[in-house]
Amino acid sequence: MKIVYKAAAVLIAGAFIYACSGGTENSQVDNPRRGTVTIAADESFRPLVDGLTKAYEGIYPESHFNVNYLPEQEAVLQLLQDSARLIIATRKLTGKESDIMKQQKGYIKYQHIAIDGLALVASKANSDSLITMSELRAILEGKITNWSQLPGSNQTGLITLVFDDVNASNLNFVRSKFGLKDIKNLRIIASGSNEKVIEDVRSNPLHLGFIGVNWISDGHSLKSHELSEGLNVFGISQKDNPDSLSNYYQPFQAGLEFKNYPLSRDVYIISREEYSGLGGGLMTYIARDVGGLIIQKMGLIPMIRYPRQVEIRTGKNF
Repeated sequence: MKIVYKAAAVLIAGAFIYACSGGTENSQVDNPRRGTVTIAADESFRPLVDGLTKAYEGIYPESHFNVNYLPEQEAVLQLLQDSARLIIATRKLTGKESDIMKQQKGYIKYQHIAIDGLALVASKANSDSLITMSELRAILEGKITNWSQLPGSNQTGLITLVFDDVNASNLNFVRSKFGLKDIKNLRIIASGSNEKVIEDVRSNPLHLGFIGVNWISDGHSLKSHELSEGLNVFGISQKDNPDSLSNYYQPFQAGLEFKNYPLSRDVYIISREEYSGLGGGLMTYIARDVGGLIIQKMGLIPMIRYPRQVEIRTGKNF
């Protein structure tokens, strides 16, 4: 499948046009407890962002977040154009993007909120659920093309890689992680969303899907449970020749802790808010309030843990 990448060109050109036009954010005055702002997030983080924003709106009923779920490159473009007050992404701004912000004399703030995992998923009909990083690299470099080349697989047929969007964080992360410059000769499908990746993989045993793990890691969510059904979530080993199952990690909290899972990644909020507004309120909620508990409940690792007070009763007087 031939993929044409146009996001980068659109990103830079659009942002420069905006910078030269002297655009300003068109929104009502807001504060941390009330108002309406637009934010953007990569679609792979929809469950996480929905959980955080809806919990905040529940505490402050006069606050409202209009969330645009977009491929990461397009979310960054909205930030640079001041169409979004803040974004949730897997990376910081590049040098060129930072230069655009400087030309606008714009304020920029980063907040590292979580450690996430990019999950590899396959149909339950495919018995293979373990893979090494070297095997995954060989697949991505086109050296392994058939499931029969992988030990543990009961399938014979060409491997098809399924992503949500060619300009989204999942494929961008894989390209950066493995230093892939050219993927035009790989069998790749862009399904349109993480949920559609799951649906595609569930019904196609020869397909290997890449999704944000927060879609399937919330043990308290019926939706997460339903999406997990019929899927194998791969354990990945850094070792080329693993000697036990303990060498493999899955993209859940036990594997994300200390980034033992090889495809763990950081989640950032990037804000251009220049005053104490609703965007800053959300960031404070995540950093100092129970937002960290929501991140933990979603199955990710919060960067700032919510403090717990524990009372120990010994039954003795001192």
